[in-house]
Amino acid sequence: MTMPLKPMLARAERELPRGDLLYEPKWDGFRCLVFRDHDEVALQSRNGRPLTRYFPELIDPLLEHLPKRCVLDGELVVVGPHGLDFGLLSDRIDPATKRIAVLAGVAPASFVAFDVLALDEDLRDEPLRERRAALVELLADARPPVHLTPVTEDVDVAQAWFNRFVGAGFDGVVAKPLSGTYVADKRVQFKVKHHRTIECVVGGYEPHKEGGVGSLLLGLHAGVDGPLQLIGACSAFSAAKRRTMAAELAAHMIDREAHPWSTNPGVDQDEWMPLDGSLVVEVTCENADHGRLRHPARFVRWRPDREPGSCDLAQLGAAAPSEFTEVFGQSDS
Repeated sequence: MTMPLKPMLARAERELPRGDLLYEPKWDGFRCLVFRDHDEVALQSRNGRPLTRYFPELIDPLLEHLPKRCVLDGELVVVGPHGLDFGLLSDRIDPATKRIAVLAGVAPASFVAFDVLALDEDLRDEPLRERRAALVELLADARPPVHLTPVTEDVDVAQAWFNRFVGAGFDGVVAKPLSGTYVADKRVQFKVKHHRTIECVVGGYEPHKEGGVGSLLLGLHAGVDGPLQLIGACSAFSAAKRRTMAAELAAHMIDREAHPWSTNPGVDQDEWMPLDGSLVVEVTCENADHGRLRHPARFVRWRPDREPGSCDLAQLGAAAPSEFTEVFGQSDS
C-alpha cells in the first residue's frame, strides 16, 4: 500500500440513517492518512498531498504508539481551550519551516484515529466491525497526542451527540456500515452536518458584477450593544433577488466615513456599500472560527422583529461537550 491513497468518503444526509451502522463524531480538522513503515512515518491529506513537514511534532508519538507497518485513517486537529481550533490548524500549512516549528510548540496538533487500513497486510476488504476491533486493540495504550475516536451503534446516542455537538470543533456525526469494506474514493458512508441559524446585523453589501446585491456583509455585536464586528457574508442570490434587494437597501445607505467598518481590512473599501446597521437578517451557516464564518451564509428571511443591538457574538459560541475531555483529556486544553 503506497502513497498517494484516496480515502473513503461520505455523502451528505439530512437525518441520521438507521441500520447496522457505527456512528462517530465528525471532527472539524484535516482528514489524514498515516503511513508507517518501520522508522518512517508519512502523513497524507484527503487530496493525496503530503502533510508530514507541517506536523513534525506528531512523528515521534506516532512511532511510539503505532506498530512498525500500518496505515491508519483519521483526522488532524488542534486542541484549544474551548474546543478544536480550525484556524490554528490552517495556520500550519505554511511554507516557512521556522514558523511551522514555532506553531508546533505553541499549538501542537493531535491525531484522532477512526479506521485502520493495514497491519502488515491489507485490511481494506475486511468489514468495518473487524477493522474497528483491530484499531481498538492497536490503540489500547495510546496517549496524547494520539487518540481513538469514540463510537456508538445506538442511533439514539448518536442523535444526542448531534444535538449537543454544535461548535467547539464538532462538525456533526458520521455513520458507517458495520459490514462495509474500505472503498477508496467512494461515498459509501453517511454524514450529517450542523447548520445553525443565527440573526445578524446587515452592515453593508458588496455589489454584484452584473448589478444589484452580490453579498450582504454580516455583523454581530461584541456583547449587547457593543461594537459591531464583521463576521462574514451572505451570498448566492438570484438575479431578480439581487435587483430587488438593492432597491430595498437604498434607503439605509450612509456615508462610508460614518461607518465603523470604514477602516476594516476585511472589507474591500473600493467596492462595498455601507448601511446604517438597522436591518437584521436570519441566515444559516456552518462553522465559525474566532468570530468569523468559514463559509458564506445562506439567506433565510428578514427579521424586522429583532433589535440590531441584541444580535451578538454569543450566537457563535458553544461549550465543548463532555466527550471532548474524554477524548483529549485536560492536559491538551
